Amino acid sequence: MAETPTLLLTRPAEASDRFAAQLHGILGGAMPRVLTAPLIRVDYAGRLPEMASVAALVFTSANGVRAYVAAGGPRGLPAWAVGEATAEAARRAGLAPRTAGGDARALVETLTQARPGGRLLHVHGEHARGEVAQKLRAAGLDAEEAVLYRQILLPLTDAAAQALDGAAPVVVPLFSPRTAAQFAAQHRGRAPLLLAAMSASVAHRVAHLPAARLLQAERPDAPAMLRAVVSLLDHAARLEGPEPGG
Repeated sequence: MAETPTLLLTRPAEASDRFAAQLHGILGGAMPRVLTAPLIRVDYAGRLPEMASVAALVFTSANGVRAYVAAGGPRGLPAWAVGEATAEAARRAGLAPRTAGGDARALVETLTQARPGGRLLHVHGEHARGEVAQKLRAAGLDAEEAVLYRQILLPLTDAAAQALDGAAPVVVPLFSPRTAAQFAAQHRGRAPLLLAAMSASVAHRVAHLPAARLLQAERPDAPAMLRAVVSLLDHAARLEGPEPGG
């Protein structure tokens, strides 16, 4: 009989808990064992620029929204959000978001086509992808950026390392290239490994690992990642574990 799979969540605790709750809404009593072992910690830092002339905000992650709130940013401003999860964080923060595309490239394309007036402020962390403000300026828009948080890499926990070296299959959803690279650098173990990658860039960082299956999400958003994880859990339930002592 196949071992019950473990779902290993490597995002910060709040994001991991939210993803697990969404998955529970799909699977109910069929939920796997869930193990949260963040590979990244978000530390808020930095200051907002003078805000009086900012017409709209641009967010490429929910962390950016939370950092904006932590920095004392004014509420009520229009905002452009990369995806629905980021837009929901913006709504909870008292902003008025519009959702665009699901990734940074689609967000830039949407803004370039919409051409909103006034100054745009892209709030992000030290490690940001997409060069959003730079591309918006190149398209003739008035855009600047504010770095308001740091993403600190963390080691795998002992519990995560034990799971990865156990008999049960381990399903790992990976949401960013940086976290994927951190996971790949630390992975050791014999447990059957099944990976869900949010994008091609994420998949590239773990393509060399001995995974039983590597599945890229259809779209770079949470619903697609949930579907990928459900598919991997179904696959994991049919896998045979490693031989004892193997």
